[in-house]
Amino acid sequence: MSKNQKGILLINLGTPSDPSVPAVTKFLRRFLSDRRVIHMLPLLWQPILNLMVLPKYAPKSAANYERLWSSGIGSPLLHYTQRQAQLLAKRLPEYTVRYAMSYSQPLIGAVLKEFEFQGITDLTIIPLYPQYSTTTTASVQDDVARFYKDRKTVPEIRFVSDYSSFWPYIKALSNKLQKAILKVNPDAIVFSYHGIPLSYQKAGDPYAQRCRQTTMAVIERLGLSIPCFQSYQSRFGPAEWLKPATKDLLTELPKQGYQKVLVVAPSFVSDCLETIQELGEENRDAFLTAGGCEYQLLPALNDDPEWIEALAQLTLLNAVMPAQNTAMDLPSAYLQTE
Repeated sequence: MSKNQKGILLINLGTPSDPSVPAVTKFLRRFLSDRRVIHMLPLLWQPILNLMVLPKYAPKSAANYERLWSSGIGSPLLHYTQRQAQLLAKRLPEYTVRYAMSYSQPLIGAVLKEFEFQGITDLTIIPLYPQYSTTTTASVQDDVARFYKDRKTVPEIRFVSDYSSFWPYIKALSNKLQKAILKVNPDAIVFSYHGIPLSYQKAGDPYAQRCRQTTMAVIERLGLSIPCFQSYQSRFGPAEWLKPATKDLLTELPKQGYQKVLVVAPSFVSDCLETIQELGEENRDAFLTAGGCEYQLLPALNDDPEWIEALAQLTLLNAVMPAQNTAMDLPSAYLQTE
């Protein structure tokens, strides 16, 4: 049995094992079969998914993954998630640190079984989603609960459900943004978050509020006077999603006189398809085509030392105060949403 009884599990969404159509199809099938992600009865949804959605979207998605895949690091999301676990282990040597994915290898259950074998009795779980949503964080909670449902022994679990305005995270994000502002001198900043269907918010998902808390915390920390906008990206399917859509907003900004924009994606702590391809290529083209002159995308936190320190502080805080909710309510001044 390991002498180290404390563990940390970082959990991200996942990534295809390679950019081929079969691998992307397998990944998307697992992802889009999660009832937290798609609120439709499996009996109705599975035929649609397998006969219509996957044949249409998997080849397109595979082509996008092919463009961002690197011979050196492979999937950026996997690479940076691994780096975060490695660096956090160095920062907190008294902990055994691992990472897992919700929809690809290594799966959550497999890593929890590894912790069980190692005799971990105190486990901190940090989903790599700063803003709580039922589509992400709650899905992770489901997986963890399923694993431990019939276990004879369960470790002390410290689950970090939200850190949308946790100060070390805001500090890391703000400092990275401040350096870019000084370099770019933008006339507008766009905070782009992964979207969710509007119906999920109406059903009680607090995600949009959590996103607003992050945006406001950054604005207040930096004392920004530059016009700031909040928007949502990565829409999927015909349902109405949170608005404004990032691409729509970026198309409108040049018409309002904004020629130089700096885009930051706070809900993505590792660069991935949605940052590199969607924001870095598709939305850039939309802005420039609409008349914009300069478009800059802030890289994700990735392996930034201040982000690693934020993860360490999340762990240490919850070791003292289990189940601590690190979100804070903040005023809504300064933010422009449309």
